[in-house]
Amino acid sequence: MRTTTLGTHGPQVGVIGLGAMGMSFMYDMAAPRDEATSVSVIHQALDLGVTLIDTADVYGPHTNEELLGRALTGHRDRAVLATKVGRVVADPTGAPGNLPVIAGNGRPEHVRAAIDASLRRLGTDHVDLYQLHRVDPEVPIEETWGAMAEAVAAGKARYLGLSEVTVEQIRRARTVHPVTTVQSEFSLWTRDVQAEVLPYCERHGIGLLPYSPLGRGFLAGRFTSFDELPHHDHRRRLPRFQQDNLRANLAIAATVRQVADRIDATPAQVALAWLLAQGPHVVPIPGTKTPKYLADNAGAAHVRLSAADLADLDAVPAPVGARY
Repeated sequence: MRTTTLGTHGPQVGVIGLGAMGMSFMYDMAAPRDEATSVSVIHQALDLGVTLIDTADVYGPHTNEELLGRALTGHRDRAVLATKVGRVVADPTGAPGNLPVIAGNGRPEHVRAAIDASLRRLGTDHVDLYQLHRVDPEVPIEETWGAMAEAVAAGKARYLGLSEVTVEQIRRARTVHPVTTVQSEFSLWTRDVQAEVLPYCERHGIGLLPYSPLGRGFLAGRFTSFDELPHHDHRRRLPRFQQDNLRANLAIAATVRQVADRIDATPAQVALAWLLAQGPHVVPIPGTKTPKYLADNAGAAHVRLSAADLADLDAVPAPVGARY
């Protein structure tokens, strides 16, 4: 796989990364988890050059980091390992559909304890990228970011990143310690970051990591109705997946399919290739727990979209329904 760097000063990675959350958390929660398959997907990812692997302490909670720790035993030097801090499960069964309730915690004392706990679960002495999952509105970002910078000074993390932030929050963090990456939801049906965040990152050499780059499976053509969603699944409570909205949003997926058919690629590859065309340091992190989808996603690194293809994709309508 071709490579890039996380921003202008970060580590080298494959241009497609891997989001590990779905192996343990939020999607299809009632289905049994197949750890052997998940471990094989992680190993296959490394073999394909998908070196950036993203997790968070809240996924599970904790079980996703533990899974990665087991999977990377003997393979740690092949991965650029990213985890996050700043969110906790406040109630594991308190939301509709028995989905967890998540709360923020950006207190410095929490960060200091959390990095050590993450390293134990991951079975490593450092993470390559330590990210603030969400800014805690009760704690100045400078205080949280300062505690994360302590982890870098102590050799527990190499680089720091932010997630779901405004330009002003990036600016404030940069006064304390460099920002290597910003992780945001970004795809053909979530393009908010194009207005301010992506241009700012480009000007300042910050990498952008799009999560949910396939619209939580929608852009890959996996869902055409609400009833196709697994019962205990985070997507069932998202506005864009409600039946009337989903029906309207099929126009977006149809354009992706048309371009895919035209260039002999899959819809997932087209959606990811569109993101890669948005800048040299844009590294999507699609999640999967299936070897077939992993190989499909990795193949996007070799897809080239023409100016006409990009124009057709740029012109897709805005989605119907809010993100959350």
